[in-house]
Amino acid sequence: MSTTTPVRIGPERSGTPEPARPDASSGRTARGPFGPRQLAASLPEALRKLDPRVLVKAPVMFVVAVGSVLTSVLAVTDPGDWFGWAITAWLWLTVLFANLAEAVAEGRGRAQADTLRRARTDAVARRLTADGEEEIPGTALRIGDRVVCEAGDLIPGDGDVVEGVASVDESAITGESAPVIRESGGDRCAVTGGTKVLSDRIVVSVTTKPGETFIDRMISLVEGAARQKTPNEIALNILLASLTVIFLLAVVTLQPFAVYAGAEQSLIVLSALLVCLIPTTIGALLSAIGIAGMDRLVQRNVLATSGRAVEAAGDVSTLLLDKTGTITLGNRQAAEFIPVRDASIGELADAAQLSSLADETPEGRSIVVLAAAEERYGLRERHEGELAHAEWVPFTAGTRMSGVDVDGVSVRKGAAASVTGWVREHGGHVGEEVHGITGRISEAGGTPLVVARRDADGARVLGVVHLKDVVKDGIRERFAALRRMGITTVMITGDNPLTAKAIAAEAGVDDFLAEATPEDKMALIKREQAGGKLVAMTGDGTNDAPALAQADVGVAMNTGTSAAKEAGNMVDLDSDPTKLIDIVEIGKQLLITRGALTTFSLANDIAKYFAIIPAMFTAAYPGLDKLNVMALSTPESAILSAVVFNALIIIALVPLALRGVRYRPIEADKLLRRNLGIYGLGGLIAPFLGIKIIDLLISLIPGIG
Repeated sequence: MSTTTPVRIGPERSGTPEPARPDASSGRTARGPFGPRQLAASLPEALRKLDPRVLVKAPVMFVVAVGSVLTSVLAVTDPGDWFGWAITAWLWLTVLFANLAEAVAEGRGRAQADTLRRARTDAVARRLTADGEEEIPGTALRIGDRVVCEAGDLIPGDGDVVEGVASVDESAITGESAPVIRESGGDRCAVTGGTKVLSDRIVVSVTTKPGETFIDRMISLVEGAARQKTPNEIALNILLASLTVIFLLAVVTLQPFAVYAGAEQSLIVLSALLVCLIPTTIGALLSAIGIAGMDRLVQRNVLATSGRAVEAAGDVSTLLLDKTGTITLGNRQAAEFIPVRDASIGELADAAQLSSLADETPEGRSIVVLAAAEERYGLRERHEGELAHAEWVPFTAGTRMSGVDVDGVSVRKGAAASVTGWVREHGGHVGEEVHGITGRISEAGGTPLVVARRDADGARVLGVVHLKDVVKDGIRERFAALRRMGITTVMITGDNPLTAKAIAAEAGVDDFLAEATPEDKMALIKREQAGGKLVAMTGDGTNDAPALAQADVGVAMNTGTSAAKEAGNMVDLDSDPTKLIDIVEIGKQLLITRGALTTFSLANDIAKYFAIIPAMFTAAYPGLDKLNVMALSTPESAILSAVVFNALIIIALVPLALRGVRYRPIEADKLLRRNLGIYGLGGLIAPFLGIKIIDLLISLIPGIG
């Protein structure tokens, strides 16, 4: 047995213009405007999150909560101090608004979880036993049990079809109304508990324990219970905690200097200063940003089992795609009938259809459909049962052809060498034209099937059926969009280099790996990763499982095998391989949103310095009044205005945290300049305007201004 080294060749890129990619923020991500109803519905959960055991998980907001408790105690001891009560109220509102941001994000996921729960059922399962069947609750099923599901039945648990073929309604999981085919012995054997069988009968082997089904994992994910912090999120939490400690030490050591200068400050003022100095804005919104990123994936019908994978998607530079079922439809389809010189195209189509009536393969069915669909052939759709006296010749690996004998006429269809040999065996002649046609089809990456007929006049070749891999609609445009995002696409296939090159050129991928084994896929991913690149892989078969597990982002198709879905860290419920573009955009959007709001949070602290520092020390050092560039009315008003702005800006930014900063496929340096210009400059300007407006409003209050 010969072995073949995998061949990797880059196809030429098309020079055609690339169509514009629709805005990533459109579509299912938009769930309606952010408004008071969402806030009101999330308020009870936000109040429950005031529990110190919950707050301690967010160091920045925990410090704000401690400051709120301290000012509350001081306010109670001096009931007539309006300033103390005002600061206390707004510090508590700051904590509440931070909890509200997280509660709103979690609430959106919880609403989706309720929808998913309706798909989970305790349906009765018909388990197969040695004596026949027995009915048991679906919750009593165990791994390895086999259950029978017929039309109208709900599938009681996750598993693989081991017998039969059926049409299944998966709308409860995917939201798509069109049914899908699930059958044994292939890459479309996996079924999900809670989906409904629409036709026929299948036997399902259960692959998961009760409570660990696909739907259970989805519910856990969208509710946020299983959401793990990502490395970037952990790093940012450490940075925020470090800044909080630094400013805490600065504020604590400030009091001795203030006493020495004769400008001793109250604990309420120091607490207000600390809250305004630490990065409360990003600290309050950090959790909501992460939850919202996962939520956006669920809205796109993608289940991410790892938060790390969502972030990795934002930095992916290489995408590996399995050809069959991912780039192509999965089965070769009849695309064209090519007659030889002495045969008409109608005669060829008729013979091809006749010889395929008993062919139940996808290729055979596609020939029947093509012959009946083209008006120029003048054929109607025929069925095997119409030919009562026909003798069908099934396809075998030995003969490599199939056909039918009826009314003294024999028709054969199959591999070129087999059919032409059959023609010569019966005294017919095969011209060079046939070899030329089959050669051109093979060079183009297709599969030629020769069709021949033998009757009273002898045997002759009628022509060739061109079978080809059908590239999915719109995939070339989606790959062009990936290229604009700086991502290299590599098609992986077991086909020969000639066929792989043709498909790669038609699909528009940047590169391909031909004649690849599972080991070759793994090796390619490891080489890319060794070069410092993050790799994403999509696939649906068991042979894709090792590569899906090795990839930084492994996206398994929901139509694929259980092994593939278990190996990946994401599952695309729509089984659309081009969904990875959405996944990458959401990953980039998550990183950009976090960076933008961090920039804004750090920048807006500058305005607070100009508000609070002059207010604290102008009495002792009149020269510091020059720093009061906002001309704030009184020291108390200046400090209170800064605290009020600090709280309100959190609520103002919640919609942005949930929606995410819009991602555009531009160069990294341009993206950095854009975000610094918008969120860095905006973070400087907004507080100056906001604090001044709040100060003007406070000054209008009798007895305060």
